[in-house]
Amino acid sequence: MMTREDFAERTGVSRETLDRYETWRQLLVEWSAHTNLVGRATLDDFWHRHALDSWQVTQVLPAEGRWADLGSGAGFPGLAVAFAMQEAGSGEVVLVESIGKKAAFLKQVAEATGAPARVAPVRAEALDKGPGFDVVTARAMAALPKLLSYAHPLLKNGGKGLFLKGSKHQDEIAEARKAWRFHTRLHDSLTGGGGTIIEITELAHV
Repeated sequence: MMTREDFAERTGVSRETLDRYETWRQLLVEWSAHTNLVGRATLDDFWHRHALDSWQVTQVLPAEGRWADLGSGAGFPGLAVAFAMQEAGSGEVVLVESIGKKAAFLKQVAEATGAPARVAPVRAEALDKGPGFDVVTARAMAALPKLLSYAHPLLKNGGKGLFLKGSKHQDEIAEARKAWRFHTRLHDSLTGGGGTIIEITELAHV
């Protein structure tokens, strides 16, 4: 099982960023005593199952600009992106979470770490896109066709989607192509299990 030290060695994050991950982990454990944020069995494997899985998104695309993390839940991967932006000194993540208790958790982590993350306690389809987003992310929120319907109106021209998916990602891509045109680039997940990060560009309706 991956430890905090293993995670630090694998990722090379700064001591300050590692401390932010630790604050996130501690609050997750604390909140999980009374609120269902993640599967209880995954708490002991936080550094691999959640931290590394989220951190890897920042290795696919630079953590800069304006990102939206849909169905953010306990902040995976949105808070990891915010921590990378915090280290870089620029960028903002909007954590989109309609469930009140989860949104409250996200606000507490953002406040405790000072991360450049804003919580939007609304459903993805109700999010005010403002000037639009450079990147839209999601993990374990919905099937790819539905994710693309959420992401399309939010993305700036030239914006990208990054969606963490399991071993059946090819089936989801095939289904999504019935309604959408897009280019994909697949990035094998660092956490294994046949998972991948689907990078979506040039998204348009069929």
